Amino acid sequence: MASVRVAVRVRPLSQREKDLSAKVIIQVDGQITSVLSTKENFSCMNGELSGERVKSFSYDFSYDSMNSTSLNFVTQEKIFKDLGTDVLQAAFEGYNACVFAYGQTGSGKTYTMMGNPGDYGLIPRICEGLFHHIGGVLQKDKASFHMEVSYFEIYNERVRDLLPSTETQGCELRVREHPKDGPYVDALSRHQVQSYTEVGQLMQEGNKRRATANTGMNNVSSRSHAIFTIRFIKAMFDGELPSETVSKVHLVDLAGSERADATQTTGIRLKEGANINRSLVTLGIVISTLADLSVSGGIKRKQSFVPYRDSVLTWLLKDSLGGNSKTIMIATISPADVNYSETLNTLRYASRAKNILNKPTVNEDSNVKIIRELQAEIARLKALLSAGNQMPSFEQPSGSSVEERLHQDEARVQELTKQWASRWKEIQTILGEDAVALRKEGIGVVLDSQIPYLIRIDEDLLSTGVVLYHLKEGITSVGAGGTKPEQDIVLHGEALQREHCVFENQRGAVTLVPLPGARCAVSGMEVTQPYLLSQGVNIQLGKATMFHFNHPQEAAQLREKRKSGLFVPSNSAAFSVETFSDFRLWMPFLQKHKNRNPVGFDALIKHS
Repeated sequence: MASVRVAVRVRPLSQREKDLSAKVIIQVDGQITSVLSTKENFSCMNGELSGERVKSFSYDFSYDSMNSTSLNFVTQEKIFKDLGTDVLQAAFEGYNACVFAYGQTGSGKTYTMMGNPGDYGLIPRICEGLFHHIGGVLQKDKASFHMEVSYFEIYNERVRDLLPSTETQGCELRVREHPKDGPYVDALSRHQVQSYTEVGQLMQEGNKRRATANTGMNNVSSRSHAIFTIRFIKAMFDGELPSETVSKVHLVDLAGSERADATQTTGIRLKEGANINRSLVTLGIVISTLADLSVSGGIKRKQSFVPYRDSVLTWLLKDSLGGNSKTIMIATISPADVNYSETLNTLRYASRAKNILNKPTVNEDSNVKIIRELQAEIARLKALLSAGNQMPSFEQPSGSSVEERLHQDEARVQELTKQWASRWKEIQTILGEDAVALRKEGIGVVLDSQIPYLIRIDEDLLSTGVVLYHLKEGITSVGAGGTKPEQDIVLHGEALQREHCVFENQRGAVTLVPLPGARCAVSGMEVTQPYLLSQGVNIQLGKATMFHFNHPQEAAQLREKRKSGLFVPSNSAAFSVETFSDFRLWMPFLQKHKNRNPVGFDALIKHS
C-alpha cells in the first residue's frame, strides 16, 4: 500500500490581482501551508464567525514560488528533483505512476506541468530524464527499452486525440475498460519514440491542438483536461533470469475550477466551464470517498460507492486513484485574498487526497513471471532431492518422479528463456532499422518498411505479438539455432533443422534456398530447389512455422500497374486455376514464367 503524495505550490500575484490591490494571504513554512482569513471572508453565511483566523495544512511538500527574489523561492528544477525523480524510479522499477495538477483556473497548473521555453515543467523534464537514465542503464546493465507516447484531451466530456492520424482527426474517441488493464481510450494513437527530440516534437504538436481560451482569470486558460501518457518497457537479464516490466505513466494537466462571475464567461465558455466543474466535482467526490475508505480501513467499503464513471476524467484516472499506481497530486493555488474560497477548497481537497491508499504492484511480463516461478520450483525440487539423499532409505520419497519433474521444469525454463531472448533481439533489430516506421490507419497500425521482410503467422491463440524478420542484402540464415556462428533468425518449431534454409537478397530479388533435408513450402507446395519469391506468398518451414512474405518495392510496382489496369499475377502458384474462365488463355503467360517458377508451373499443368 502507498499513500498518494501531495504537494502544494503557490504562484506569484497575477497582474489582474495586483490591479485589484489584492493582499497576500498565504504563508509557507516547511511542509505547512497556511491561509489567512481577512475581515471580508472571516464569517460564514449566517454572519457568525467561522472559527480560526489562520487555517494551516500539512503536506508532503509545500512550495513557495511567490517571489523569485526570495531565498525560499522554489524553481521548476527543485520540483522535478522532489517529484519527477520518483516518477523515473517508478517507471524503471515497473510501477505505474501518475502526476496530476489540481487547482483554480490561472493558478499555475499548466506552467508546473509543461512550463515555458527555457523553463520546462514536469512533463518535458520527466521525458528527458527517462532517456538520460536509459543511456546510463544501457552501459551498466545492457538492458533493452521500448517507449511509446500518447496525448489526448477531455473537452466537454469528450475524448480527442491530440496526435491524431488522418482518419481519426476531429473524431470523438470512446473510453472502454479492459478486465485486467483497466480503462483505456479506444483507437488512441501510440507513437514510438527513440529520443527526447521526438517526444518534444510530438508534445509541441499536441499542445497546438489543445483547447484554450481567453477568460477573465487567464489569457490562455486551458478549457480541457490533457493527459500525456508514456508506455515504458524495460527488458534485461537479471543474473540468468530474464526480466521484463511494463510501466504506464500518466502526466495530467487538469483544466481549472472556476466561477462564472470571476471568469466573466458567457456562451460557449460558460458551457465549457460547466463541464470542467462537473468533472472536477466528481473528482472531489472520488477523492473524498476514497479518503474515507482509507481512514476507516475499508470498513465502509460495502456501503460506499466510488463514482468513477460519473465523469470521463475520473474513469480514466481510476487506476491512479485507489488502484495500481504511485500517484502524486500537485495542488496549485493563488496567494491573493480575492481567491480565498477557491484556495481554501483546493487546500482541503489536497489534504483529503493524502489519505488515499493505492496498491502499486510491479507490472511483469506474464512469460517472464512463469520463468521466475519455474525457477523457484526447480530450487525447491533440488532441495528436496538433496534432503532425500541424507534420509534413511525407508524415509526417502520417490526420487524418479522428483527428478523427472525437475528435468521437465529445467527444459521449459530453457525454452521460454530462449524464446524471450530471441523476441527481444528481433524487437531491437526492428527498432534499429531506419527503414521501418509505424503509422495509424483507421483503427489499425501499419508497419512500413523499405526492404523485404517476413511476418510470422502464429497459430497460438495466446500469442498477442507481431514478429517481423528483415531479409538483409546478401544472406539471411534461418534455423533452430545451436550453431556457430548462430543463425540470423532462430526459430522454434516441429521439424526445423539447426540450419534449415537461407534467404538470398540480391539487389532486391529474394530467393528461398532450402538446405538438404529441410522441409520448405511456398503457397502450399513443397520446395526443394532455390525458389524466387514474389510479393504476398506464404512460406512454411518445418511442419507448422508459417510466414507471409512482403516485398515493398514489388508491391509498389504492382499497385501502379493495378491503377493502370495492367496488373497480372506475378506468381502463378499463388492463384487457383478455377478462378480463370479459360485456362488456355493463361498458357502463354505460364510458359513465359516457367523458368522463374518451375514448381508452380508444373503444379498448375498437373492440376489442369
